[in-house]
Amino acid sequence: MGAVREFSEQLLSGALRPEEHNPFTTFQGLEQYAPGLAFVSSFANAIAIETRAGLVLVDTGSQLTGAMIHGAVRSWSSAPAHTVVYTHGHVDHVMGAALWDADAQGNLRVIAHDRVPARFERYVRTAGYNTAINARQFRVPGLQWPTEYRAPDELVSTARTITVGETVIELRHDRGETDDHLWAYLPEHRAVCSGDLFIWASPNCGNPQKVQRYPLEWAVALDAMRAKNPALLLPGHGPAIEGEAIVREVLESTAALLRSLHDQCVALMNEGRALADVIANVRVDEALLGKPWLRPVYDEPEFVLRNLWRLYGGWYDGNPAHLKPAHPDAVASEVAALAGGASVLMDRAERLASDGELRLACELAEWAGRASPEDRGIRARRAAVYRLRAERETSLMARGVYEDAANR
Repeated sequence: MGAVREFSEQLLSGALRPEEHNPFTTFQGLEQYAPGLAFVSSFANAIAIETRAGLVLVDTGSQLTGAMIHGAVRSWSSAPAHTVVYTHGHVDHVMGAALWDADAQGNLRVIAHDRVPARFERYVRTAGYNTAINARQFRVPGLQWPTEYRAPDELVSTARTITVGETVIELRHDRGETDDHLWAYLPEHRAVCSGDLFIWASPNCGNPQKVQRYPLEWAVALDAMRAKNPALLLPGHGPAIEGEAIVREVLESTAALLRSLHDQCVALMNEGRALADVIANVRVDEALLGKPWLRPVYDEPEFVLRNLWRLYGGWYDGNPAHLKPAHPDAVASEVAALAGGASVLMDRAERLASDGELRLACELAEWAGRASPEDRGIRARRAAVYRLRAERETSLMARGVYEDAANR
């Protein structure tokens, strides 16, 4: 048994805890799952399919991992590169394409959804913003967002079946984490290449720093995958999953979590509830979150609810004071004056933090810091509250934001 298979089985059996061995980020190398089918475990995975006409790559890695993926595949196959399929336009999936372009000496075909070119244009237009938010999310100081992308040669709108050599690859578009997502089905291997529609974590469907996601359509995509009755799931992140029964369970349970969040949120919105009430009243199925492939180690359900609110309700959260709010610094100064000073607010924040009331503690610590921005002692105490908050969070996204707040 290879490293990827062993890692997958240990996660599924409970021998390894996803919180301690994050499947989203653990690299396990290349593993062959059938003759002519290899899976490269990286930060973002790649799938290599050897055909009579040459290699097909489903995703190619990032600017940091593309060379490793290229080398791993080349150690497995010397077949000429023929086609690259982008499951979507995220940089950790597309930036290795330039290496395969050079490998194919200009004869490479790149296939993607028809919204990918617009994504690349947006990435160039907002490169500074993407540099800032991704450095914060992934805690990578000095990160630089790319501004050059290998454009696709052929675009898919809803679905398309391609044949390379005699190998058939079915491509289908569904919105989920992105609006430009394709997933692939390989009939010969009964394998689904899910891209980021499955990532060994609670679905990345609410990322607080990124553009709109689509929970209900994501669930529909998972149902469509399940309808293929696959025996092998090759995800965008984390190890492959083998076996008809477990693949079915993985797809069903992920769709069930998304539908539960969606339906509860919409029901409360239809009652006229405000966003704060929606978040307070939606109940997450802990049995689902307890599954090793649905732990909130990257995104988390609360963020999905906020994303659903944005999708259906816009940015107004139902609190009229937030429609045209005062600047946070002005609010902080006023609250500090009422409380008797920034130090009083900070004292209370620390007491709340020690009692485990970290949501309130951060609110008061933030007010204290904004009310007295030149007080180094207040700033240090504020940072300590945010570091404690970061330590208690399970998702990479929340930890990244709170650690950034502490560092600032």
